[in-house]
Amino acid sequence: MSSHEKSQNLTRLALGAFMTYAGVSHLTTNRKEFRAQVPDWFPANTDLVVLGSGVAEIALGAGLLTLPKHRKVTGTALAAFYTAIFPGNIAQYAERTDGFGLNTDGKRLARLFGQPLLIGAALWAAGIPKR
Repeated sequence: MSSHEKSQNLTRLALGAFMTYAGVSHLTTNRKEFRAQVPDWFPANTDLVVLGSGVAEIALGAGLLTLPKHRKVTGTALAAFYTAIFPGNIAQYAERTDGFGLNTDGKRLARLFGQPLLIGAALWAAGIPKR
């Protein structure tokens, strides 16, 4: 395995563990924090959004961890998920909503720049680009 492939594999495992943990925390210890991050304008029950996104994160994380032969699908799906939730991150900044220690405009703005990095990491974990 080349260093390129090792790096992509390590990223896949790290994101898989992170997403599984994050998904479980949606359903348990951090449910209140995640509810606060659902934009007021989003046309769905806040708790259902948090529960649904938690289940999605567990599925994506578990897929990354347990289905390495399907990493292109699971990594690309995670990148799409990160893209889909980005408007919520923008709303958190625009509406000045505190959550997870993001209690200043600077911290919320920094998170916006972090989201594209997560999207890139998910694609890297997917094996994109190939060497």
